[in-house]
Amino acid sequence: EVALASGWLARRRIGGLIVLERESGLQEYVETGIALDAVVSHQLLRTIFSPSSPLHDGAIILREGRVVAAGCVLPLAEVREVQGELGTRHRAGLGLSEQTDAVVVIISEERGAISLAVEGYMERGLDEEELERRLRHLLDRGKAL
Repeated sequence: EVALASGWLARRRIGGLIVLERESGLQEYVETGIALDAVVSHQLLRTIFSPSSPLHDGAIILREGRVVAAGCVLPLAEVREVQGELGTRHRAGLGLSEQTDAVVVIISEERGAISLAVEGYMERGLDEEELERRLRHLLDRGKAL
């Protein structure tokens, strides 16, 4: 569902920030957004990130197959060199991945590209199929990029 939504958003150049919680608790970030309790579906994710949605400007946090919050604020990456080449959405995704074991999907509205941040590293230019493969690997085995 995350890969489907990410591909759809990227093709339409709609930005998005999707956080998949693993072992590290993300409650402090959940509390910065609007609490939800909904089954993850690509339709819901697309709706949340629609530019007309009041929740589109933050991250959504997924926990155990459910959207627990939307419109969440994430910490920005600490690496200074990153600031000049990446926008706030990418810096936020990378920043959370530096501080937790979360898997973060970033969809760029400027480039229509999908990136994946894990353990402080970012892999850019993924397509929908590669993203799905990477997510299955990371979530099934808890591995890093």
